[in-house]
Amino acid sequence: MTESLEPSTSSSSSPPKQTLTYLHPRREPFEHGLIPIPKLIFTDGTQTLAPLKDKLLLNSTSDSSTHRVNSEVIADVLQISIDHARLVIDTIASVLDSDPIDEVGGGVDVYDLVLFLYIQSFKRLVPKGHKDSAAVADVWPSNSAFDGFLSALSPLQLVRSNSRRFIPSQADEEAHQLSYLQRHMGNIISLLADSVEGEEGEGQDSLVLTMEKFEHLGFLIYFGEKGSERKPLSQNAPFFANSDPDMPDVPVPVSQVHDWLLQNISSALAHISERVSSKENGPTSAPDQDVPMADVSDAATVKASTSARGPSFIEGISKSSYVKQASDLKGSSVKVVNCHESIIYILAPLRYATVYGCSDATVVLGAIGKAVRIEHCERVHVIAAAKRICIANCRECVFFLGVNQRPLIVGDNHKLQVAPYNTFYSQLAEHMSEVGVEATINRWDEPVALGVVDPHDSLSHPAGVSDVQAESATRLDPDQFTNFLIPNWFAGESSGSTKDNPFPLPDVYMASQQRNHKNLGDIKQLLRETQLEDSRKRELSSALHHQEISGSFTACKAIKLRCGGFDEYKNT
Repeated sequence: MTESLEPSTSSSSSPPKQTLTYLHPRREPFEHGLIPIPKLIFTDGTQTLAPLKDKLLLNSTSDSSTHRVNSEVIADVLQISIDHARLVIDTIASVLDSDPIDEVGGGVDVYDLVLFLYIQSFKRLVPKGHKDSAAVADVWPSNSAFDGFLSALSPLQLVRSNSRRFIPSQADEEAHQLSYLQRHMGNIISLLADSVEGEEGEGQDSLVLTMEKFEHLGFLIYFGEKGSERKPLSQNAPFFANSDPDMPDVPVPVSQVHDWLLQNISSALAHISERVSSKENGPTSAPDQDVPMADVSDAATVKASTSARGPSFIEGISKSSYVKQASDLKGSSVKVVNCHESIIYILAPLRYATVYGCSDATVVLGAIGKAVRIEHCERVHVIAAAKRICIANCRECVFFLGVNQRPLIVGDNHKLQVAPYNTFYSQLAEHMSEVGVEATINRWDEPVALGVVDPHDSLSHPAGVSDVQAESATRLDPDQFTNFLIPNWFAGESSGSTKDNPFPLPDVYMASQQRNHKNLGDIKQLLRETQLEDSRKRELSSALHHQEISGSFTACKAIKLRCGGFDEYKNT
């Protein structure tokens, strides 16, 4: 049995108060960095990847510290299309902690690319099945021949169960990612290592790792706890921690690095197990609660929690409006989970955002500088200003996008629509500038559809389905397009320079927007002039207000028809 080993210990000015610093997987590569392209998935460890790495290095441009390859080299070496090669580079940029991508040449570091390719063999944790699966089976309509195989977790099953018990917890996911790294760390390190000159041995005994190559592991792991700053990975390693920056670093045997990492992974897994066990056996504590909006109904189940290390969660919102500003969120990512029949506003500059298992809702995402992922949603409107977005396993959703990269569509999707960005709030331009989203570039109407089967899930799939391409998205009819109004709840508390949609609209959508704006003005004038009972006027005013908030063309037309007696408007 493996002996229990202590994790690395962070230095402190007060020795008696030394704090244990545990190793953690970086969630971003596992959550936003997996692409369902079969030619990128290598299941034979280093057997194929090692020669590919050598070929990439041979074709790279190098300086004193880096070896970089562009999309043409990647396409040639990996035998993929140039579009897929660019997608690889964009995806790596979206999950790097920093962003050292060469914008002019489109280059990426070879060792970051190799680590990215290696983890394409990762399979996500299988969602836990509902204890009453027969009872929820009739809730989700069978519109797809692949139902039961691909849509393992439907949003309507979520709303029926009213619970997140069968969605993997953050602790479950972290342990799953650590276990993967534990199994594969030997291969991963060997791909970064150099052979010892003059040695003929095989395996780890003939390989060494420099501090520079060791730092590349920061793509996958880091040390730290809540509220702590992330330091260079080598500062946590005893064999590099005291290196003289003015002297060349001394390479370390791979076996020594491997043993040290395995001991820290084991300690981290034990720590997660203890933490989960204490939560299950100890007194339950409610997550941080946020005061809901004034118009939030009593039916809402408000659950919000934040962590300086992990993402902020917004979950279980039902039949409500709910808003989060930058001051309400800690960390740089947010997850909106299991929300239904609600409007969720995330008006903040963030790096990552995930919307999972929601239905009949509108989700407004502020400026997202790295990546957005929308998964297992039904009849959801998503309004997002972001660098990139990935849509997976969604149905009857509409996406109003201001995105700098082509939207990625994967999995079992049905009846998706895309449209240009359609809203603003006072600080939007400042938030976009802060996270690097450009208003002059909007590729909302250039979706890329990959396979209907995601090889990174752990589900079984019918034979022959792996080659089927995912259903892409269609453009929203311009007649259905109008502005979405974000109420200015905090007019006296925050100021910004944004007075209009920062993304230019295509002419056909601009004309539709102006036409619908005129229709609203006409309706308001009709309402003022019409002789109606007060109760009827209040009903129509309320419906009109809802239309202004939701931006629904159908609602606008319905209000006209409900005014009664105005035949000239009934055919508009």
